[in-house]
Amino acid sequence: MIPETLSAGYAGLFAASFVAATILPAQSELLLGAMLVSGRFDTTALLAVATAGNVLGSAVNWLLGRYFAHHREKRWFPASPATMARAEAWFARFGPAVLLLSWVPVIGDPLTVVAGVLRMRFTIFLLVVTLAKGGRYLALTFAVMNWLA
Repeated sequence: MIPETLSAGYAGLFAASFVAATILPAQSELLLGAMLVSGRFDTTALLAVATAGNVLGSAVNWLLGRYFAHHREKRWFPASPATMARAEAWFARFGPAVLLLSWVPVIGDPLTVVAGVLRMRFTIFLLVVTLAKGGRYLALTFAVMNWLA
């Protein structure tokens, strides 16, 4: 059984990772780094929780794009027309591999929205985004752990 304070920590990381992947501004890397430095949490569990939260947040973006594509010219749509056009050009040129950039700040979130607008198969979307997001957290974890060593 996980102590309550540790459970709250994992839940907080999941929430921060989820929000960071949506159109809302947030950071999860600093929290993950702090939790790794604390030494109180299992490294594998932290990686799994952060990746799961971030991928789920990206899935929300995909759903927004998929189901609200007909509103893409509205001001409230999560990606501007210029951003949409740029992202669509990247998709046309590189295909699903462009989602390997989904972890990159500023451009990553709109890419996941565009994937939904373009009706990318959700299974392919999940696979590529999980590789990208998990790879970013894995690289961060290795960097922090090497810094601690």
